[in-house]
Amino acid sequence: MQEVLLNNALNVDDLLKRYQAGERNFKGINLIGSYLNGVNLSGASLKGASLSEVDLSRANLMGVDLTEASLVRANLTGANLTGANLSGANLFEAKLTGAQLDGAILKMADLIDADCTAANLEGANLYGAYMMGTLLQGAIMPDGTING
Repeated sequence: MQEVLLNNALNVDDLLKRYQAGERNFKGINLIGSYLNGVNLSGASLKGASLSEVDLSRANLMGVDLTEASLVRANLTGANLTGANLSGANLFEAKLTGAQLDGAILKMADLIDADCTAANLEGANLYGAYMMGTLLQGAIMPDGTING
């Protein structure tokens, strides 16, 4: 299988075709501003990917490696990020309303001004996460409590 190189722009159709063919390594892919609403990329590696302003609402991203990915102002509303690795990811002003982040790793992630309203963060690892201005109304927190 052909590996996608760092900063390699790939259109959405090619990404989905490669994923359907069994490829999972999309390290460093550049999909800035793309529309990926409802896609299934579970188990893929998007480590270091440029995904700013991408629409990933209602996407299946279970177990995805998004380590150090840029998701600035990305729309992840209702996305399933259960068990995803977002260590060091930049989620500045990202929309995570109603997202499933249970068991996700968000160590050292930038969640400044992110909207995590009604998100499920149960069991998530938020060690060292930057959360100034993060909206957490109605979110299920890592300890299972609901944020008032």
